[in-house]
Amino acid sequence: MEQDNIQSVCRHCGTDIATATANNATRQQIQVPDWESSEGTPSPLGVTWLEQEQAYNFAIEAVNASNVTLMLYLDGQLVDPYLVVRFDPLPNKSGPVWHCRVPISKAGDAVYYAYQIDGPVENASGHWHAYNPEKVLLDPYAKSIFFPPDFDREAAREPNSNAGRAALGRLDVCRCPFDWGIEPRIRHGADLIIYEVHVRGFTKHSTSGLTEDVRGTFAGIIEKISYLKELGVTAIELMPVFQFDPVEGNYWGYMPLSFFAPHHGYSKNQSACEQHSQFREMVRELHAAGIEVILDVVFNHTCEGDHRGPTYSYRGIDNSSYYIASQNLESPYANFSGTGNTLDTSNPVVRRLILDSLRYWTKEMHVDGFRFDLASVFSRTSDGSVDLSRPPLFDQIASDPELANIRLIAEPWDAAGLYQLGTSFPGRTWMQWNGRFRECIQRFVRGDQGMIPDLMTRLYGSSDLFPDDIFNAFRPFQSINYIASHDGFTMYDLLSYRNKHNQANGHDNMDGPEEYSNNCGQEGDEHVPLEVMSLRMRQMKNFCCLLMLAAGTPMFRMGDEFMHTQGGNNNPYNQDNETSWLDWLRMEQNQEVFRFFKQMISFRKSHPFGGSSRFWRDQICWYGSESPNVDLSTDSQVLAYHLQHALSEEDFYVMINGSPQSNVFNIHTGSDDWKRAVDTSLPSPFDIVCCGEELSVEQPFYRVNPRSIVVLVRDSY
Repeated sequence: MEQDNIQSVCRHCGTDIATATANNATRQQIQVPDWESSEGTPSPLGVTWLEQEQAYNFAIEAVNASNVTLMLYLDGQLVDPYLVVRFDPLPNKSGPVWHCRVPISKAGDAVYYAYQIDGPVENASGHWHAYNPEKVLLDPYAKSIFFPPDFDREAAREPNSNAGRAALGRLDVCRCPFDWGIEPRIRHGADLIIYEVHVRGFTKHSTSGLTEDVRGTFAGIIEKISYLKELGVTAIELMPVFQFDPVEGNYWGYMPLSFFAPHHGYSKNQSACEQHSQFREMVRELHAAGIEVILDVVFNHTCEGDHRGPTYSYRGIDNSSYYIASQNLESPYANFSGTGNTLDTSNPVVRRLILDSLRYWTKEMHVDGFRFDLASVFSRTSDGSVDLSRPPLFDQIASDPELANIRLIAEPWDAAGLYQLGTSFPGRTWMQWNGRFRECIQRFVRGDQGMIPDLMTRLYGSSDLFPDDIFNAFRPFQSINYIASHDGFTMYDLLSYRNKHNQANGHDNMDGPEEYSNNCGQEGDEHVPLEVMSLRMRQMKNFCCLLMLAAGTPMFRMGDEFMHTQGGNNNPYNQDNETSWLDWLRMEQNQEVFRFFKQMISFRKSHPFGGSSRFWRDQICWYGSESPNVDLSTDSQVLAYHLQHALSEEDFYVMINGSPQSNVFNIHTGSDDWKRAVDTSLPSPFDIVCCGEELSVEQPFYRVNPRSIVVLVRDSY
């Protein structure tokens, strides 16, 4: 093959390389030392296309390996490699990194690559190795992954070769050029409202109104941006979009295979460049609409599972560096993640992987933040113990200038019982999923008595967990307030099922969290009597109202705004079907609740009391119903408060009745100029009224109907 033909058009996506590199035409010509051009460089890790040299640089960190072999494959010839490069440690190893340079004249038409690795080397660090020189191994830094037609998870579990059946990295000679245009980088403040989305489930259902090729993809989210704007959310938190094992059965995506490649199933076109371009297009269009993009990232484990799982990559490259050992020969992998293994984030190899991944998605893919699944795992050391002082990964993230303005959100616990919500979490400036808020609101709306003291604390911003004393200096917006997430019942199912119905998951209904649900008088969502449905709709509004009124950052899951149901399944991690996919007909069927969510979101955004940077302190006065004193007794279910927020043009008087009886609330500030904005017991459109249409309250009291919330407003004086 002549080199001129190779240089003209990218064989992967058809891009004109001359066009793709035009912006680099004025780049200075750099004289590369001869040893680098022949031996390669140890940085950056992964595969890099060097335009000036017309060559690939390969680098992989495998400190304990004794032999490393690189294999390049032609399209359609996936068993026998087209080119084999056996690394010589003298020229091709620098410290822990093996590296080489392969000119295009040798790579030819190869489009995929992988490694075979053996070890341990003499004087290897650690003692826990799982080398198998027959296994075809994926590069941890592969930016795009190809699954051959014969891809087989079982072949990776067996001791023999999995050639032709292993996932391969793609060689991307054109480096996926993309025109971001004039793209604003988004960061919301007091108006931050997070919407949790599963890329596939959001639009996969036929009722989404999208064409079949777009449903369940990044492109599908673009098609729904107008809907997101109508709803009023200002950030979407995408459940895992990193490439995960496509045959393991984890629909949610919490079984990561790669920390750099977008999941291939979320692209409508499977070429290497298109997978990246479609994700970038989604980010670009969401930013144009003023919506942040936050990724739910899983750095606590991989899809390789325990000793019975497949050897795809990490285990075969350097098992001792990547995973925490349990010291139990029968179950050698520590399982603080609940998925079979735990990444050793105290190891420099893993920390570098995580930091490089965060930088990549920030710099190259333009995401605005990350929500870290089971983030407390980062506090674990190599022996599984907990470092409560200064786990190194947190310091590295905090000191990285490329991550300085990135939103960091923690799920501050792990699957082994380590619970660090609030001050005990080492990421002091991180936002945190507030599980205490979820439990309190679920219990109060269910009808539990004696919840008033806790309800006051949660509405105030959970200052018990996020204190703002001089030493701690937390802010209320660090509390991510939520009532339902992917991990549990939907909001509507909290009101429709007393018990979980997870039989379809295959675990004898023993899986899933225990939650504080109440079916409002009938189990399930079929043939629901009018009075039961009326109560459920009222309670949906109560959920929404409490979420939007509370200090902190509100988050809710996709579909809650129109009463999405999962049929009582509160752990549909493996349900890639209509159990998890949004049925968009429910939006039309439940317009009253959908309208209330929209209006309540608008209400919050127009009154910055909830997203304040400081706690309310003397701006709030708490009251009982008839008595000015709050009823803190063990059977109390009523609460009122008056909020005079410095940044708002209106004062608020909120009356909350969680009891099954109506209650008369005296307006303890007097009745002057108060107008009713919200009464969740009333039908639409009287349940919440737009600005300027509030109804005057003539009496110094208000009768609050059973299980309902009333919000009064008046101009600030």
